[in-house]
Amino acid sequence: MDVVNVMIQGKPVVIFRKSSCCMSHSVESLIRGFGANLTIYELDRITNGQQIERALVQLGFRQSLPAVFIGQQLVGNERQVMSLHVQNQLVPLLIQAVFPK
Repeated sequence: MDVVNVMIQGKPVVIFRKSSCCMSHSVESLIRGFGANLTIYELDRITNGQQIERALVQLGFRQSLPAVFIGQQLVGNERQVMSLHVQNQLVPLLIQAVFPK
């Protein structure tokens, strides 16, 4: 759990994903399309990837990757991100993450 908190600290948008996941790439493209600066961790390509996946579960993430954090808050996977986008709530979240009050 602490390892995830360290990795997301001070970063407006963080995506934990597997390199082969096409939905992860779609989420990345969507968020980048709004001009957001992303930090991406490909868990199948980093040494402690399995440890990070376990830490995500401890934080309550019980879905398939990607795991998306906006403003250090766990948003969820691609379904939650797309839902926020459809409800016109994604951009305000991204703005708040970049320019916190």
